[in-house]
Amino acid sequence: MITESLWNTSIEDLKKGYSVEAEQYVCLLCGAEFEKGRIYPVKDRLYDAKRYTEIHIEQHHGSVFEHLVQQDKKITGLTDHQKNLLHLFYQGKSDPEVQKEMGIGSTSTIRNHRFALKEKERQAKMFLALMELLQEKGEQKTKPHESKRFPKKLKDKRTVLEQIAKQFDPDRIYSEKEINEHLKGTYEDYVMVRRYLIDLGFLERNPEGSEYWVKIAEKKEKPEKGTGEVDWKKELKQQYKETKNEAGVYQVRNTQNNKIFIDSTTNLKTLNGKVFQLKMGSHVNKALQAEWNQYGEDAFVFEVLEILKENKNEYVDPKDELKKIEQKWLDQLQPYGDQGYNKKKS
Repeated sequence: MITESLWNTSIEDLKKGYSVEAEQYVCLLCGAEFEKGRIYPVKDRLYDAKRYTEIHIEQHHGSVFEHLVQQDKKITGLTDHQKNLLHLFYQGKSDPEVQKEMGIGSTSTIRNHRFALKEKERQAKMFLALMELLQEKGEQKTKPHESKRFPKKLKDKRTVLEQIAKQFDPDRIYSEKEINEHLKGTYEDYVMVRRYLIDLGFLERNPEGSEYWVKIAEKKEKPEKGTGEVDWKKELKQQYKETKNEAGVYQVRNTQNNKIFIDSTTNLKTLNGKVFQLKMGSHVNKALQAEWNQYGEDAFVFEVLEILKENKNEYVDPKDELKKIEQKWLDQLQPYGDQGYNKKKS
């Protein structure tokens, strides 16, 4: 699997296998996201998000090299023969060992292959430099504003994002590709801009990230200077902190026996992390973990049952509302005993 982020990342991030974004670490090999500041359990140990991402790559993908070298020729530009050679070289095999294992030519033949791959590396560097110079030349002619850095202050960010959001039709549903194509004409790091548009409430999207639309927000009057200016700034900062991803209730369903596990989360984007916990054998529900181990990953599906709707009543606690929704689904589907993995609360 090749994610969109992988194509747009730097060489350094590509070698690590993950990128660092505002609120999370993102695996470039599969798109799994891990929240900053959160602690993840793996068996008897706890890890921060960065180390957990590294463990995820090690356990789920083997290594970045192993994952990339297995990709199709259209992606790597390598023949199967070249990929086999690189794989053996990566394992530290000597020329005689490679020659013996592949059963080709002699050790001098392997040395020639090493030279050919080194030549390919030099050509790739040259081609990459040419393409970057070409891109920079085009940016100077058509998009000189791309060289500007995106504002760091929240106030300035909102001002820029507000102008960008006005360029979208409020009555239209956009695909992620359409959003990206449009944002490429604003700032070079269009993925970052897209995320800010979501995080700061200018755009909304469905849980799958396949559909985007303009968020219609109520206008707020800014207090007059000297009569609440500090509160206004605090409100902006608080709004930024409280901007959340969609919360909701989901189920994990065993397609072999139709048993289900129901749970809720304040961020549905972290379901990839739930999958990873099961793969690592560290899920908190032991019954679900046992049958995951028995039936295998392919026997299970994750399904969103309900998304928590935004409630503008300041006296309503979203976490309490989420618990109520979860209890509603527990009462409705009864995922207990032979029907599921949940335990009834005494």
